[in-house]
Amino acid sequence: MPSKLPRFGEFVALIAMLSSLTALSIDAMLPALAIIGQDLGVQHPNDAQLIISTLFLGLASGQVFFGPLSDATGRKPLMYVGLGIFMLGSLLAMLSQDFSHMLAGRFLQGLGASAPRVLTIALVRDCHGGAAMARIMSFTMSIFILVPMIAPSLGQIILLLAGWRSIFSVFLTLAVIAALWFWLRMPETLPTDKRRPLTLKKFTQALREILTNRASMMYTLAAGAVFGAFLGYLSSAQQILQLQYGLGERFPLYFALLALAVGVSSILNARLVMHYGMQWLALRAILAFTLLSGLFLLVTVSAQGHPPLLSLLAYLMLAFLSLGMLFGNLNALAMEPLGHIAGISASVIGSLSTLTAIPLGTLIGQRYDGTVLPLVSGFFILGLLASGLILAGRKTA
Repeated sequence: MPSKLPRFGEFVALIAMLSSLTALSIDAMLPALAIIGQDLGVQHPNDAQLIISTLFLGLASGQVFFGPLSDATGRKPLMYVGLGIFMLGSLLAMLSQDFSHMLAGRFLQGLGASAPRVLTIALVRDCHGGAAMARIMSFTMSIFILVPMIAPSLGQIILLLAGWRSIFSVFLTLAVIAALWFWLRMPETLPTDKRRPLTLKKFTQALREILTNRASMMYTLAAGAVFGAFLGYLSSAQQILQLQYGLGERFPLYFALLALAVGVSSILNARLVMHYGMQWLALRAILAFTLLSGLFLLVTVSAQGHPPLLSLLAYLMLAFLSLGMLFGNLNALAMEPLGHIAGISASVIGSLSTLTAIPLGTLIGQRYDGTVLPLVSGFFILGLLASGLILAGRKTA
């Protein structure tokens, strides 16, 4: 067992690798969705989208437990459990011969990936504070921006060279490397004397407080609506860009361009929030998103569901600039009244917002009909819903 932390650069690299597993598991799969659906005999092309949404279901199910449990058991044991479940899910998906086994593997991948997703934040908080913590989180955010940009291209290359099952073998290999690296180089960061036992009574009391805090729930549901819109895009992006618009193997490049808009917005938000505040930015971002979507819905209807590619890309980039302002701000606003139970709150709010997003995003994706009407109308409707929830949250805050 290592007794001291790795050097700063290695620490950041390890945290970044663990953090990237989730994004990689989502975005590297996109170019392969149609082929996997054909090989595993899905009855409808839209059913292949469930490969994405099922992973999010696993993420939502796991993160509500891994964070609070790690406060009682330490970080390392649960990191091993999560990575082990992720490896098992990758293996099951890689060897699947039917669609149900594929979805079971994806659920396990999401369940396992929820451990590094929440525990990496706890590890950084355990080991660093102040400027050092902010610096590490900035590096980690850079990874979150970079991975969605390169993952589809990586998936496309693997798909062309070795087939879709090899994408899962890459996931499995990366998880094994991360687990070995973590075991060899990272000490336990939560000493025994700082651990807090988690009882069922304590958990249910905290859950009741979260669910009955009106402002927190309004922002949590708004975050779910916003994330649901983005999940609808993730579910149908491959069909829209690769098939409907005939981009073929160029799809990863266009996906990367749109992912860049979210990343740029996140960086811009970090600067603006210090001057204008979370509520001011969140309200204006959701109003801009909804207004844009309403206007482009008119364009889409007039173009019979197939607007010019350049106009679609311009709309999506502007929409994602707004969404990038919302993701962090809405979660922070939901957490603001619950600082005294921050650990459990972060897990519960993250899980609830994701569970809210899954049926909304899945509904948008499943209604794909060869046009972008379901996506744009879904963006507009969820924008209206989120706007109302944010306004309600402001009144009760």
